[in-house]
Amino acid sequence: MSHTYVQCRLHCIFSTKGRRNLIPEDVQPRLWAYVGGIVRDNHMTAMEVGGTADHAHMLLSIPATITIAKAMQLLKAGSSVWLHETFPAMHGFAWQEGYAAFSVSASRVDETIEYIRRQTEHHRGQSFEQEIKLFLERHGVEYDSRYVFG
Repeated sequence: MSHTYVQCRLHCIFSTKGRRNLIPEDVQPRLWAYVGGIVRDNHMTAMEVGGTADHAHMLLSIPATITIAKAMQLLKAGSSVWLHETFPAMHGFAWQEGYAAFSVSASRVDETIEYIRRQTEHHRGQSFEQEIKLFLERHGVEYDSRYVFG
């Protein structure tokens, strides 16, 4: 082939350090919008970005030139710097080191977008810990529960 064609859709999830409620509700819309800007600036596509006070979800399409690890590094570092600069009182904010990323087929895009949009509602009945373990199990990812959350 003379060109590279890639469609890599990922549902990415990462938590605040210690899974603490560090993202105030009034800051969340601005943070998710800023993350969308980081995505665009790095030639990725954000189909949805959202989350709660202790974690973020995003459905991204990343190009062949960016690894998943690089995408996560750009998003987490860039959003942390922005939070610290924009909200000085949030100087203690940090994302947890790890992340989860799961491939999403074309047939599940709309469902995944709705899932991300309903995070607040969803987490009234399920903790982040329960959610991430369910994702790992559904996607066949082996894990040791002693080490999932650091």
